[in-house]
Amino acid sequence: MSDSIRVEEVEAETKPPRARVEDAVEAPTEALARKRDYLDGFLAQKPEGENAHEPGGALYEAVIDALKEIYDPEIPVNIYELGLIYNVEVTDGGHAVVTMTLTTPHCPVAESMPAEVELRVGSVPGIAIADVNLVWDPPWDPAKMSDEARLELGML
Repeated sequence: MSDSIRVEEVEAETKPPRARVEDAVEAPTEALARKRDYLDGFLAQKPEGENAHEPGGALYEAVIDALKEIYDPEIPVNIYELGLIYNVEVTDGGHAVVTMTLTTPHCPVAESMPAEVELRVGSVPGIAIADVNLVWDPPWDPAKMSDEARLELGML
């Protein structure tokens, strides 16, 4: 068995044609220019009647969601469903004011809970300033709990 190498002779090598700028489909200025996004105008619009800082608005609801992440250390229910949050106000400038209470003035978290609420609400994107007003009037009672909280605690 012999291994042989076949050799083929060619007169000249034919090179493929080179790409030319003039052959481009678009002119270079069109290709390099930023094309207008057809969604720009649509995305810039805000829904009518929905303000981010009002109930139902994105920023307001983000603050409520942040409050729902804070749990009372003695009761396995978040402070929002427990009825400890009396009022939430969010301004156009991102200033949030939370009015809240505790289950009792002698609550062990009376010093730390308002600070935690302020920290969590202040960390919501879009909130520049968060203030917490701790009030004792009207006093909290179990009637302020949501149905979800009552169900969780076996009160329904």
